[in-house]
Amino acid sequence: MQPTSRRRIRPRRAAALASVTVLTLAVSTSAGTGHLTAGSTAAGSIALARSTALGPCMINGAMNVQMGEGIPTTNGYARSTGTVRALTLMIDFSDAPGKGSAMDRYGEFFPKTRDWFRTGSYGRLDYRPETPITHWLRMPKTFKDYGIERGAPFDPGYRELVQDIVAAADPTVDFRDYDILNVLVTPNAGPSALDTVLSVTFAGNGDAPIADGVPVSNASFVYSRQDDGSGSYADTGYRVLPHENGHTFGLPDLYTQDGGGAVGHWDIMSEDWGADNDLLGWHKWKLGWLDDSQVSCAAIPGTTEYTLTPLSRRGGNKLVFIPISPKTGYALELRTRGGNDSEVCRPGILIYKVDASVDTGNGPVTVYDSQRDSGGCTRSPNVHAELSDAPFAPGETFKDPKTGVTVRVASADLSGEYHIAVTRR
Repeated sequence: MQPTSRRRIRPRRAAALASVTVLTLAVSTSAGTGHLTAGSTAAGSIALARSTALGPCMINGAMNVQMGEGIPTTNGYARSTGTVRALTLMIDFSDAPGKGSAMDRYGEFFPKTRDWFRTGSYGRLDYRPETPITHWLRMPKTFKDYGIERGAPFDPGYRELVQDIVAAADPTVDFRDYDILNVLVTPNAGPSALDTVLSVTFAGNGDAPIADGVPVSNASFVYSRQDDGSGSYADTGYRVLPHENGHTFGLPDLYTQDGGGAVGHWDIMSEDWGADNDLLGWHKWKLGWLDDSQVSCAAIPGTTEYTLTPLSRRGGNKLVFIPISPKTGYALELRTRGGNDSEVCRPGILIYKVDASVDTGNGPVTVYDSQRDSGGCTRSPNVHAELSDAPFAPGETFKDPKTGVTVRVASADLSGEYHIAVTRR
């Protein structure tokens, strides 16, 4: 059974983000310079060489899909490989003064966020948080007077807040020197995250406020964090920031109005609370954290055998994709306990459908549960329990009669690799 606090978090978070989805567009950064300059380059995966064999698996949606799952990622997002400089500012208000030092607030998120990105990217993303201002930046108006609700970007109150942040930081900061902006708001500003989630990412709005001649269009704002009273707050609360930063790299929200039930705890873009979790292999390919040689495209009719290594392990074959239309397909990957996946309770082949025609927050990814209605195997607080035992174990088979796709998990060997057979008509 899901903890009561979790039921409170997920619907409210989904509703909050649904209200801002239409304003969450492509983040604009210059990949070559590390500046917040608008609209010049693409995310990490675009730079990768794409082989002819993988062509059928590079599904994509229409141009009007907001923050879609298509590969390659569309132009305008922050680069997701190499060195990324993250300007990090801490702000407070006269009616919500920062408790403790601003660097205490910074310490809630770092070095954990940097380590999470290093681990998940296999060292391909060198995420560098920088704090040229180490004290609280006091805003000139009270938090109440800004009228911020549910993090809707660039409404009048938010526009004024961003302009005031820029004015306060500008004597010290050259905004052109950074790839993304993190604003860590004092957590006593606004309601608890258990009631209303204000954390939000501004992603590429061309009407963004200007700082040092560039739009502040790729900024993540973090308010309070989820605390269910389980004692995990200090260890896991930071993960709201890598979730929000994921949007600046072009990743969509995977939860919906119904919460995290479509993907569960298998991707931080679905659930960023509770125990550690990684990104899906599809997202790692999208971000350029997997080489094309680590991805197999099962586009040919017949039966083909594949070997997969754990997603948490550096190197080896990581992802098999089965395209079923120009916009959709099934992804297969091996999830085991390790790396950012600290709470995997049933290792095996995770099977999920990716739909590049679906907007962020509307369910672009669906995980298939090998043990439906089991209640799951995890006892970790604030983790979607039902899908925790979703992976398919050796001897189990996934079938989609409509598309003629069958995935049989044949065996696992002593090295931890799994052997699967994919059949398609």
